[in-house]
Amino acid sequence: MDAFYASIEQRDNPALKGRPVAVGRGSGRGVVAAASYEARKFGVRSALPSHMALERCPELIFVPPRFDVYRAVSAQIHAIFRHYTSVIQPLALDEAYLDVTEQWHSYGSATALAESIRRDIQQQTGLTASAGVSYNRFLAKLASGQRKPDGLFVIPPRQGEGFVAELPVEKFHGVGPATTRRMHGLGIYTGADLKTWTVQELKRHFGSSAQFYHDIARGIDHRPVEANRPRKSLGTETTFAHDVADWDRLAAVLQEIVRKLAAGCVQKRIAGKTVTLKLRYAGFQTVTRARSAPFPTVEEAVLQRMAHDLLHSFFPLERPVRLLGLTISSLVPYDESALPVQMGLFEQ
Repeated sequence: MDAFYASIEQRDNPALKGRPVAVGRGSGRGVVAAASYEARKFGVRSALPSHMALERCPELIFVPPRFDVYRAVSAQIHAIFRHYTSVIQPLALDEAYLDVTEQWHSYGSATALAESIRRDIQQQTGLTASAGVSYNRFLAKLASGQRKPDGLFVIPPRQGEGFVAELPVEKFHGVGPATTRRMHGLGIYTGADLKTWTVQELKRHFGSSAQFYHDIARGIDHRPVEANRPRKSLGTETTFAHDVADWDRLAAVLQEIVRKLAAGCVQKRIAGKTVTLKLRYAGFQTVTRARSAPFPTVEEAVLQRMAHDLLHSFFPLERPVRLLGLTISSLVPYDESALPVQMGLFEQ
């Protein structure tokens, strides 16, 4: 989807059409959750602190997020997807992979099928979507960003390797900023540069990711589209209006975070064994520590104890905290009758 949250706000409020819009909190420690294309022209992007966004675009209009609306529209879009294929791997509310290997023949081509999906989305939601069409996930993802907004781009098999060769490695989906810096340090700037390295050479610098990098430099990606992919973690976090160093304040906020996390587990019918606490200090340094229970749990009291112990392990603090977050992982389906309740010792 094109600027999904912001586009919904512009759709639902005609006064915002054609104007720079940011979804998020426009004061204090707020950050941009999404930006319209009008705002992006000024360098406003998601995750940008609100005060910096306003410096770049003084005319920027902040609107509070409405995640219930975004989820409802996402459900509409996924219903459209299911009309065309059942093999759907969601990436977020606004993005998904679709495997149409068995369906494209009915439409003449995968490109025609993608155009039909985009047309249905436009007619049923009033929003635009961009599509990437190719023979694997890596290339389809790259293609989807080539003609945004409201565009479609196709990378056929005979052009896949050549397309990757000319692309800067920082544009590769799956190559983040840290890996980009390491590749640049090795003289790897494009797909063509990456292709000159053997798997063995890449392993010395990138470990288990070497085979993936070796393959994508050749336009190869064997990963299937995974329908109904199980959730790996669930988390929530709070950003403070002012940096906090007081134990009582942090412990109180963490208690509320745990309540929300436990409620989310019950709602999604999942339980987990590992709890990870995240602190972001005033200087934006982020640190995490984790602890595991001997059994999957959704018991709030158990999660409270684990989270409390993790927070205590950070004291005395190196410096005040600007963000506090908690994530539960090692998830299993929630079955209340099968989950033991135990307040004993935990594994470190």
